[in-house]
Amino acid sequence: MKKSLIALAVLGSMVGAASAQSSVTLFGGVDLNARYNKGGGKTAKSMGTDGIYSSRWGVRGVEDLGGGLKAGFWLEAAINPDDGTTNARRFWHRRTSVSLMGDFGEVRLGRFLTNQFTAYADFDPFGTNGVGDSSKFIEVLGSGMSSTTRADNIIAYYLPSNLGGFYGSAEVAAGEGRAQLATNPADTTSVEANNKYLGFRLGYAAGPMNVSVAFANSDVDTSNNDYKRTTVSGSYDLGVVKLMGFYQTNKFGARKQNIGLVGASAPLGSGTVRASYMESSLAKQLAVGYIHDLSKRTAVYGTVSRVTNEKGSRIRVAGPTAWRDGLVAGQDNGGVEVGVRHTF
Repeated sequence: MKKSLIALAVLGSMVGAASAQSSVTLFGGVDLNARYNKGGGKTAKSMGTDGIYSSRWGVRGVEDLGGGLKAGFWLEAAINPDDGTTNARRFWHRRTSVSLMGDFGEVRLGRFLTNQFTAYADFDPFGTNGVGDSSKFIEVLGSGMSSTTRADNIIAYYLPSNLGGFYGSAEVAAGEGRAQLATNPADTTSVEANNKYLGFRLGYAAGPMNVSVAFANSDVDTSNNDYKRTTVSGSYDLGVVKLMGFYQTNKFGARKQNIGLVGASAPLGSGTVRASYMESSLAKQLAVGYIHDLSKRTAVYGTVSRVTNEKGSRIRVAGPTAWRDGLVAGQDNGGVEVGVRHTF
C-alpha cells in the first residue's frame, strides 16, 4: 500500500512538471467608437471599429521541449464587434502559425503579418488603425495584390534576441497557383496567379534608437513584372517625445509610388498624444489623437484626421462603406472618432 502511494505521488509530480512546461493563453480585445466623416459634400455618422486596436480573439501556446528548444502555435481571428460578425472568407483571418524557437532564433510557418508590413507599421504613431492610419496610402499599382499586410504559406526565420540590438527576419512564400485579385475585393472567387513572395528586414534597436530597412519582391501574376517594396524607417525616443517615421517606395513595372511619414508620440498625464503627417505624390494626410489609459487593459481615445487629394487620387479615411464608395477621385475627406478599447 505504501509503495502504491509513493508511486502515485511520483507520477503526480511528473504530470505536474510536464504540464508546467506547456501553456495555452486565450487573448484578444474589443475596440468600438462613435465616428463622424465628411467629404465630397456628404457626411456620415456611424459606429466604427478598430480605432486604436484591431478587434480580435485567439489562442496561443508554447511547449518547452527541453534543451532550450520550444514549440508554439498561434490561432487568431478578426472580429467586427459592432455587429458580431467575423471575416467572411476565412475564420482565422489574422494568423495561423506553428513555430520552433531556441537559441538559434525562430522558424515560423503559416499565415501572419509580413515583415514588409511591420517595417512601416512599427513606426506609425497610429499603428495603422483608425482614421489616422497610414496603410490606406499604399497602392498595389495594378499588380493585383489582394493584400500587402499578410501573406499565406510563409516560411519565416527570425534572428535571436541576443545579438546586441540587431534584429531581423527573412520570409518566403511559395506560389500555389491561386490568389484573389484586389480589383474587386467583394468577389470571393479566385483567379490564376503565381502569388510568390520574398521579404527581408534588418534592424537595430538600442537605447532610444530604432532603425530598420526592408525589401520585398512579390510575383503576383503571370507577367514578367514583380511588385517590389523598399522601406526605410526609424524612431528616436527623447523622453518627452518619441519621433518616428518611414519612407517607402513601391514599384510594379513602369509604375512607381513614393510615400513618406513623420510622426510623434508624447506622454501626457495618464495617456499619450499622437500626431503624424503623411504624403505621397497625389495625397496628404494630417492626423492628431489622444489615448487616455484607464488601466493596463482599458483606454478611451479620440482621433481626428484630414486627407487632401489631388486630381486622380482617391485616398479615403476609415468610415462607412457607402460613404467611402461615394467619394470620387480628387475629393478631400476626413474623420473624427471617439471610442473605448478593452483587451484581455
